[in-house]
Amino acid sequence: MTGISKAACIGGGVIGGGWIARFLLAGIDVDVFDPHPEAERIVGEVIANAEKAYAMLTGAPLPPRGRLTFCKTLDEAVAGADWIQESVPERLDLKRGVLTQIDAAARPDALIGSSTSGLLPTDLQRDMKHPERLFVAHPYNPVYLLPLVEIVGGEKTSAVTIKAAMDKLPPIGMKGVHIAKEIEAFVGDRLLEALWREALWLIHDDICTVETLDDVIRYSFGLRWAQMGLFQTYRIAGGEAGMRHFLAQFGPCLAWPWTKLTDVVDLDDALIEKIGRQSDEQAAGLSIRELERIRDENLVGILQSLKGGHGGKGWGAGKLLKDFEQSLWAKGGGAAAPFDPSKPLRLVETKVSPAWVDYNGHMTEHRYLQVFGDTSDALLRLVGVDLAYVEAGHSYYTVESHIRHLGEAKLGQAIHSTCQVLAADDKRLHVFHTLYDTATGEALATAEHMLLHVDSKMGKAAPAPAAVLDKVRMIAAAHSELALPEGAGRHVGQRR
Repeated sequence: MTGISKAACIGGGVIGGGWIARFLLAGIDVDVFDPHPEAERIVGEVIANAEKAYAMLTGAPLPPRGRLTFCKTLDEAVAGADWIQESVPERLDLKRGVLTQIDAAARPDALIGSSTSGLLPTDLQRDMKHPERLFVAHPYNPVYLLPLVEIVGGEKTSAVTIKAAMDKLPPIGMKGVHIAKEIEAFVGDRLLEALWREALWLIHDDICTVETLDDVIRYSFGLRWAQMGLFQTYRIAGGEAGMRHFLAQFGPCLAWPWTKLTDVVDLDDALIEKIGRQSDEQAAGLSIRELERIRDENLVGILQSLKGGHGGKGWGAGKLLKDFEQSLWAKGGGAAAPFDPSKPLRLVETKVSPAWVDYNGHMTEHRYLQVFGDTSDALLRLVGVDLAYVEAGHSYYTVESHIRHLGEAKLGQAIHSTCQVLAADDKRLHVFHTLYDTATGEALATAEHMLLHVDSKMGKAAPAPAAVLDKVRMIAAAHSELALPEGAGRHVGQRR
């Protein structure tokens, strides 16, 4: 699967900035053109939020961040790019003119996606000389976290272009869905429009407030939709008889006059003021940037939960995240760390993210174990125990741990961990990890672990193969020349 080598983003607002962040964090260089005088500040704030979100989202090794360049002209930005994403305001004349200019200046083989949420690609490609490479790539906000992209072709869009666009999305952690026929607002926005129209009537008629309406969604069916969508949710509602029973039981309700979906509410000044006032009260003084960060933390939590669903196989967007992480580990997780036999191995570099701290702003206890577990995983990859090895039915399991808390890791603090191999034989691996404040070198915590090599299919301990043991013994032999680390061999409550 060929990925994106270089991207160009025309427009750096909410959606354009999200695309920029998604590309950059996937290691892709991005050239940007946006005439807005504060474009660099706005994009910078979006990228900062995206980096905080990714620090919470995954511990997999992200590639080095791509290079961001703000260009003075559109032609300069699109030159050399193989994926060009247009995200200018939603006006047909404006978008059509920008896309035609992109078409004239871009490489002949460049893909051109439009972030429109409702305009038809056939209308957008009307004046292009190479309309076959134009498609709608409609994402959802925030683009750097929500992985879906609706891919919609126009009358002149080629099948080759659609396939190429779909193929280039998984390497950046996104899922393309091909909408078979172009239709105004596509699929997602049509569903949202129906819900939005009914919601406006409920506020207009004083049935509830905007906060009550949001609570109805987020405490009920919104949770179901997040992991199972609409039709699969209703399949379950049909009981053992499934979807056919559900349709037979609840289908007649569609003819009842419950909703006002065919009527459009008059968004007059009074209704706008009512919704605006209630929305201000609901926000309780939180700024847009604060709300974005809360949103991102919540989305990360949901994605992480879904990643562990279906017996650890992942479910829905969590399965996509799991697959994306596996590709990251395959690309960056197997690289050999520099081996200096005169010191413990430095294996994990990270920062204390907002998701890792308690109410005091300090890293919570289980996050220390997470970092130490990541350190053990990094050591195992170094000796050849990678994803392919585990999938083949063998691994090392941690069977005993002892953690000492010596200091406090705080929000935003750069930290790193080291590993010293204390002993090893054909089945056991005895290691000692230390977590440091990267800025000061202060030891914040230590962890001593005993790992046991197992045949996971047999469910019992088994000798590691020679290819793994040779690497383990090489490191153990080098580390045997080091002094025993302070704290090794201690038990809980032992006096100094």
